[in-house]
Parts: sequence; C-alpha cells; structure tokens
Amino acid sequence: MIEKSSIETLKQRLDIVEVVGSYVELKKNGANYKCICPFHNDTTPSLVVSPSKQIYHCFACGAGGDSIKFVMEYEKLSYPETIEKLARMSNFSLSYTTNDGVKKEESKLMETLNLFYIKHLDTHLHVNEYLHQRGISEASREKFELGYAPSSQMTLDFLRSHGYMMSEAIEYGVAGLGESGGAYARFIERLSFPIYSPSGKLVGFGGRTLSNHPAKYVNSPQTKYFNKSQLLYGYHLAKEHIFKRHSIIITEGYLDVIMLHQAGFSHAVATLGTALTQEHVPLITRGDPEVIVAYDGDMAGVNAALKASMLLSQHGIKGGVVLFGGGMDPADMVQNGMSVELERLFHTPQPFIEFAIERIVKKYPLHDPLAKQSALNEAMLYLKTLPQALQESYTGLLSSTLNINQNLIKVKTHTQKRLDKKERSFEDMLELTIIKTILNEPSLIDTVLDTIDIAMFKTHGEEFSLLLHNQFEHPKLRRIVMWDDIKVYTESELIASMIGFLHSYYFEAFQTIKSAKHLSYEKKQFLIRKIQEKLHTLKKGELVPYESISTF
Repeated sequence: MIEKSSIETLKQRLDIVEVVGSYVELKKNGANYKCICPFHNDTTPSLVVSPSKQIYHCFACGAGGDSIKFVMEYEKLSYPETIEKLARMSNFSLSYTTNDGVKKEESKLMETLNLFYIKHLDTHLHVNEYLHQRGISEASREKFELGYAPSSQMTLDFLRSHGYMMSEAIEYGVAGLGESGGAYARFIERLSFPIYSPSGKLVGFGGRTLSNHPAKYVNSPQTKYFNKSQLLYGYHLAKEHIFKRHSIIITEGYLDVIMLHQAGFSHAVATLGTALTQEHVPLITRGDPEVIVAYDGDMAGVNAALKASMLLSQHGIKGGVVLFGGGMDPADMVQNGMSVELERLFHTPQPFIEFAIERIVKKYPLHDPLAKQSALNEAMLYLKTLPQALQESYTGLLSSTLNINQNLIKVKTHTQKRLDKKERSFEDMLELTIIKTILNEPSLIDTVLDTIDIAMFKTHGEEFSLLLHNQFEHPKLRRIVMWDDIKVYTESELIASMIGFLHSYYFEAFQTIKSAKHLSYEKKQFLIRKIQEKLHTLKKGELVPYESISTF
C-alpha cells in the first residue's frame, strides 16, 4: 500500500490550478479561476477554482473538493489509482509499505523490461519489416511503445543482471516456472505491446508471434496487477479523447487500435483477447460515452458482437455495432486509405437492440414454423431483460423481422402492469437493496456474509444465491441492477440496513420460539436468552455474527 506520509507530501506539492487546468480550460476571474463544469451539462462557467484554498466548487451542480477529488471524479478512478496518477503528473516518487508496515520501494521491473523490449525492436529487421508492411508509422511505434521480446534466456539474463529476482518476475507475470522447476520468460520472440491500467500504470504485455507458432497472440497471465476482463488496450491513451468526444470505439485487436489512432480515431480501444464482460462495463461507461462495437464480420465476430449488444443494451448503454466485411478489419481499412469510409461507418452503427433482434432471428430457418416460434421465444426472452418502454418499442421490429402479426407478440397490458405493481409490493426492498449494493461493490460481500445467511432471506433468497455463485448475467440479477428504485448504499448505510434486517429476523425468531410448544422449558429459555443478547447488541448499533438458531 502507499505510505500515508508519502501521500501527504504529494498533497503539499499539488497545485489545484495546474491539476484542473490540465483537464479543462481555466480563465482568470479575480483571485480565482472559472471554467465550464465537466460534471454536468454546463453552458456557462459555473466551476470556480481557488488557488488560495486549493479547492474547486461548482455553483450549479455542487461538485467540489481538492485536486485528488477532481481527478477521481473526472477520470472515475479509485483513490490509490488517483494518487499514483497525480504522482506521475507531478514527477513525484511514492513510497510503499508491505502489509506488515515495512517500507517498500515501488518496483520498476515492468518499465525496465519494456525498455529492454523497445531496444530490441531496432535490432530485428524482420519485425520492422512486418510493421512497415502493416502500415504502422514510426510515430505510432513510439506512441504505443512497441517492442520485441527476444529469446527466453536473453530476457531472464537481462532481469537478473538488473537485480530482479525470478520470484518478482513471476509475480508480475513476465516469467513462469516449467515442470522441472526452471524459470522461463513468458514472451519469447514476439512483437510486444505494453498494456497499461486506466491510470497509466504498466501492468502487463501482449505478444504477437511473427513465426508459425500456433498461439498467434498471448497476454500476461492473471496476476494481482493484471486482469484482462477489467482492462482495455490503449485506454490510457484514449480516455481524454473518449471524454471529449463522448464516444468510444471497441475493437478486437492491438493493431486495429494502433492504426485507428494513426488515422485520427484516438478514442479507439480493444479487449485483450476476450469478449466484453460484465467486468468491462464500469470502465466502458466512464464519461457516459456512446459505445461503438467494431468487430470482424466473420462468424466469431458476429457472435461476439451479439453478446456485446445484449450485455450493453441491458445496461441501458447507448451505441451500436459496426461489422467489417470482405475479410477487412479496421487496420486494413486505414492502411488502404479508407478513413473516410471508416468515419461513415462509425457515425452510422446499427443500434444494439436492432442488431441483437436481427441476429437472434437469423440463427433460425424461418421457413420452419417451429423454428420461427423458437426465434420468437429467444428474442422475447432477450427483450424481457430490457426496460418496459424498450420492450414495447421493439415489438414492431421483431414482428416485421419474423413476418408475423404484431398482436402475436405478447407485451404487458395495463392490467398486467397493475398486477406487476401488486407483485412488487410484496418484494422486500431491504433484501433487494443489500443485493444491489453488493453487486455494485463486491468488496462488501464479506461484511454481509459474516452476519447474514441465505436462509434469512424470506423473499429474494434465489437472487442472493445467484449473487453468491457469480451468476451476474442472470435475468433476476440484471433486473435488480436496472431497477432504479433500489438504492445502492454506502458501507455505513449498508451496515445500518443490515442491523435493521437482523433485528427484524431475530425478533421474529424470538416470537416464534416464545410460542413454540415442541421445545422443553429449558431449551426455550436458553434460546430466548441467546436471541435477546443479539437483539440487545443490535439495538446498540452493532452487528452480530451469524449463528444458525438450530445450533444454539
């Protein structure tokens, strides 16, 4: 973790005018500075920056704080990510401590190895020839820090000569252990692509073989620094352009990103050899951009685009899909001088819901009535995961795509809506709030599990079970995520709600035991005392550990 004294020293060095001014244009206004507020749809300068107080405040939306708060809110970073970002901006070296408080210097292994790869790119003509053939400019090579990973032995010798232990190289995912116990470099004779976190920290590498190796691309393995399902290649370079353009292009490959940036599409990023997942959503939605999924038009690309469309539309994310045909990808189009055509495609993507309905239906031979019914069933199952207004809006498209009467597509009538409202009145909003809060902040799960068991959920035990089994894309959990009436609590609010939840549970258990006729007097008195102790603790505002009443 970052040493507290180091953070305090950094804070003293920060100048809020420089920090805010690096993101938005500031204009002098007396002793202060003013600008258009980036945290709401501002039309006149409402945000004031005070150099004397080292704070900012928006008089329209109420946003405010210090330099750290500004960067956290603007870039949607965590606190540690923000501190590291500001340290790099200020050319300040942070100090770190281990879990036991021992001071630890920040490792430069990844940065050192990256420079080693970059240096080796110049000495391998066949790699430079490949980059030239793909149309990658010298400026792009420098911008994306392309390199070349040589033989395993050369890489290991380099790391050892610079004082790095093999255990550290393995921890960062750039080395591994073979069956015999010997170390080996994970990237061998490959074009290297450094992969950065959103805050700009080097966390892994991608590697492309230029030989006939069966694995065309490889990425760093999962480590505590590298999770490919939470990262997007090129995001650290694209994010400012994404925020300014309110648009993000998501492609499938490293070279697609590099060539799109080279052609001026600097808001392009790529997934790291994996499909879009639930874990990508928080990063993709930073700045509330329109999302353009730009994939190859082959079967794999279409299937990946369908899954992405369903995922993003279920989260209410605006945008659409662009598919590339004729064996072309974005990198090929840039190389062939088709930037104008790319601009047109990116301005006219097929909306996610339209694409999803069309592709679901295309999976079935519609000349077969049974297949047509199956297509209808699958499409309706998808539509039911969307908000009610969207369900009703797209029944016409579904009926025309299937060439059936729209009346055959069942949507909820006013009577059914009244029934739904009645059903919702029986739903336990406290249980739903606990579930949604954990979905939004998974780190709080241990706090809940220490005190609450699934058996305590009267109404939404199934949803809680789905949560515990990581079934995040299940429709019942998606419904909770999309239901705006369910609040997401802070940790303190969650604890307060859990105290109420537990008090209700134990009080009901207390009443049940008091009236139980099958228990002996001694057993009944024992259980009553145990539950009264828990109720007393809860009344003091303290949580109580979970114990099954049957084990008392």
